[in-house]
Amino acid sequence: MKYFIIYLIVINIIAFLAMFIDKRRAKYGKWRIKEHTLFILAIIGGSIGAIIGMYTFRHKTQKARFFIGFPVILISEILLAILIYNDFIK
Repeated sequence: MKYFIIYLIVINIIAFLAMFIDKRRAKYGKWRIKEHTLFILAIIGGSIGAIIGMYTFRHKTQKARFFIGFPVILISEILLAILIYNDFIK
């Protein structure tokens, strides 16, 4: 469990930083991080970091794919965690 929590912290920091880097690159017209990559980071556990980064840096907040997609991923992850946890308790 300890390693899983460390993983979640690290992946959320990475997702947060990815939003920062993509926003900065967008601002200066440079090469961007693919939207697919941002979603993968959210799906593999970085949804909280992605959401915080999205609103902190005001990045992708006008795109429905993101302002709806990231919270849906987070809710799905929470529900999955509850189901897994309940299976281990029984």
